[in-house]
Amino acid sequence: MKGREVSARPRPAAVGAAVLGMLITLHFFAISGASAESYSDSSASSFSDYTCSASGASATREFAPAGAVANSAIDNTGAIQRAINAAAAAGGGVVALSAGTFLIDGHLRMKSNVELTGMGPATVLKAGPQFLDSTGPEGGYPLVTTSGAANVTIANLTADQSGNLLDGNAQPGARLSAYLVDVRYSHNIIVDGVFTRNPFTYSIAVVGSNDFCITHCNTQVATSGLYDQLDGIHVLDSNTGQVIDNYVDQRVGTDGDDGLVAHTMGAPVYDVLYANNTVRGGNDGDGMQLAVGNYPIYNLVIRDNDFWGSPFGIRTGYWDTGANGAVYDISIRGNYIHDLVPGRAFPDGGNAIDIGGFGPIAPVTYITATDNYTCNAGGIIVVRGVGNTVANNYQLCR
Repeated sequence: MKGREVSARPRPAAVGAAVLGMLITLHFFAISGASAESYSDSSASSFSDYTCSASGASATREFAPAGAVANSAIDNTGAIQRAINAAAAAGGGVVALSAGTFLIDGHLRMKSNVELTGMGPATVLKAGPQFLDSTGPEGGYPLVTTSGAANVTIANLTADQSGNLLDGNAQPGARLSAYLVDVRYSHNIIVDGVFTRNPFTYSIAVVGSNDFCITHCNTQVATSGLYDQLDGIHVLDSNTGQVIDNYVDQRVGTDGDDGLVAHTMGAPVYDVLYANNTVRGGNDGDGMQLAVGNYPIYNLVIRDNDFWGSPFGIRTGYWDTGANGAVYDISIRGNYIHDLVPGRAFPDGGNAIDIGGFGPIAPVTYITATDNYTCNAGGIIVVRGVGNTVANNYQLCR
């Protein structure tokens, strides 16, 4: 993500550098010995790394999208939307798509108690030639949006925004108003096994929502020189959810930005688990950014992820941050952060972890960075603050 960041600073020189397999003692500006675990009882810490807490849609009656034709030049928006509407009117159901490519010139709007599912990556919803002629219910260009619905599942398909073919910059104010797969103002949502391709905005975004699970998804940015701010999985103003077991690669081309994001603009982000993800942030970004606005980010657990090949590992960023933009009760443990590669962001290289750097305004407290492994990834930094701990991290190339 981009915007107006308060400040940045160069990569610090390595201190206490460790040899292969030895304990890293990089307590940059940190106070060790206090525990963040006692600060609060975070829901995120109790979530499973493998199973969604959200249940999504539960109805099983199938509704066929009559008139939808794969691998043709027709617009399938109406046929699929009618099936979604019929399922909702019946109290819930499953709209099942066959394998094949379905052109979409509009914007699919999910309804409560409905599942939209395909046959796996071979079921492709692809933005058609008139996709940019209209906008979604909240503006922007979502391929699929939940737009206030509850109890929804989107699963087993590819969402292709055709950013390599369409000019996603034609209306600059609209490009980042809604997102490729757009979970918005919703409750009890599952996005499972969704592949995203050719985005011109964030690939999967959760906005103003709660009780969500993003799992088994695969994001990719392959374009170069066309766009910026192409984040992978972006959680904005949302709480109580899981981002688990996803493959995020924002650096096939050069347009990609952050792999994972927790971002506050109009509400806090809290009680979110990020676990078992494999993440390469893009040329313009990080493996994961805690993007702090004027609301706090707290009660996050970031564990057992593989962050690789990004300009930076995990860091805070500050965007028009005010006195309410605190960061606290963040657990970062068991991650493997390795083989970072400079980009347009951090051309001199970044660090594995930097929490509280880049211009904090409000307190940064009860942060633990423990039991992480790094390789060719710079240092581990946590600013001084109450309860902040950096311990038992190792430099070990697996």
